Amino acid sequence: MTDTPGWASPGSSEPARDGARPTADAPAAVPGQSVPPQDTPPAWGTAPGAPQPPYAGQQPGWGPQPPGGGYGWGVPQSPKPGVIPLRPLGLGEILDGAVSTVRKHWRVTLGLALGVAVVQQGASLGAQLAIQGDTGDLTPVLTALISLPLSMLLGVVASALLTMVVSRAILGQAVSIGDAWRDAKPRLLQLLGLTLLTGLIAGGIVLLGFAPLIGYLVTGAEEPAIVGLLVIVGLLSLPVAIWIGIQLSLAAPALMLEKQGVITALSRSRRLVRRSWWRICGITVLSQIIAAVVGGVISTPFTVIGMAIGFDDFVGQIDAGQSGSMPAAMLVAMAIGGVLASTVTLPFTATIGVLLYVDQRIRREALDIELARAAGLPEQGGTGWGGQAGPAPARL
Repeated sequence: MTDTPGWASPGSSEPARDGARPTADAPAAVPGQSVPPQDTPPAWGTAPGAPQPPYAGQQPGWGPQPPGGGYGWGVPQSPKPGVIPLRPLGLGEILDGAVSTVRKHWRVTLGLALGVAVVQQGASLGAQLAIQGDTGDLTPVLTALISLPLSMLLGVVASALLTMVVSRAILGQAVSIGDAWRDAKPRLLQLLGLTLLTGLIAGGIVLLGFAPLIGYLVTGAEEPAIVGLLVIVGLLSLPVAIWIGIQLSLAAPALMLEKQGVITALSRSRRLVRRSWWRICGITVLSQIIAAVVGGVISTPFTVIGMAIGFDDFVGQIDAGQSGSMPAAMLVAMAIGGVLASTVTLPFTATIGVLLYVDQRIRREALDIELARAAGLPEQGGTGWGGQAGPAPARL
C-alpha cells in the first residue's frame, strides 16, 4: 500500500507519548551543530567571569532575549507554511484555518461548492415541481427520497475534493479542481461505501431504539403511558448514535489521505478520537451551529421574498384544500437562497473535519514533523542548513 505523497502513514512518525513529546514550539536542534553559549554583560558591581545573579522577578538561567531570538533564548513561533501552524491546534486556530482555506483558495472551494449546491437544489426543486403536491402531506418525504441518492453522491464527491484541497492548503501549495479530482478520484467508491456504512450504523441505532414504539403503534394499541415510555426509550438511542457518529467522524479523512480501506479507516477514526471525544464533539457541534447561523442569514431574505411573491397563490391553495404544495415562485426563491447558503457553508464544515483529523494526528503521532518536511521547511530537511539543498517538497 502506498501512502499519499506528503503525508505520513499511520505510525510512521515518532509516536508522541504523554509527557514524552517535546512542545510543538520547542526549537529544533541543528544536525551537526552545537549551540554556542550566549554572552551577557556582567551585572553592575560584579567582576567579569563571576556568577551573575538573576534579574528581579527572573528565574535563574534565563537572561534578556536578543532580537530575533536564538537557540536557548526563547521559543520561536511554530512554522506555518499554509493555513495552520504546524503544532497542536486550539479552537480558534481550527476555525481560522477553515476560513483561511476558503478565503485563500476561494476559486476552488466556492466554485466546487457552488456546482454541487446548484445540482442538489435543482434536483430537489425539480422533484417538488414534478410532484406538485399531488401526494398531499407525503410530498416533503417523497421529495427527499427522490433527491437523496443524488445529494449523497454529490456530497461524497464534494467531501473528497475538498479534503484534497485542504491537505494541500496546509502545506501552502496551490491547487486546482483538476488537481483535487486527480488525487481524489481513486478513492471515491470507497468513500461512498464508507458514507453509506456510517449512515447505516447511526440510522440503524436510532431505528433500533424506536422499533418497540413502531411495533406497538402498528398493532393499533394507543395506551398513552406505554407510548410515552416507548418514546423515552427511543430518544435514549439518539445519544448513542451521536456518540458513535463522533467516533467515526474522522474516518473519511483517514480513508482519503492515508489510502486506508473502509473498515481500517473506521477503526483508525476510533483510535484518533479516543480520549478526545468531548473536544471533537464540541468543535464539530460549534462549527455546525456557525454554519447554520450563517446559512440562515443568507437564505432567510430569499425565503421572505419568495413568501411575499407567492403569498396570494399560497393562500388560494390553502382555501382550495391543496396544502401539500407551495407556489413555484416561492420554491425557486428558496432554492436560490439554499444554493448561496450551501456555497458558503459546505467548504467551511468540510474543512473543519479535515483539520480535526490533522490536529489529532499532530497530537498523537507528531504529524507536524512530517508536514513540515513535506512543505520543504529548512529546519525539517526541505532546504539544507547553511545553504545546502535538501529533498524537494512532496506534493499531495
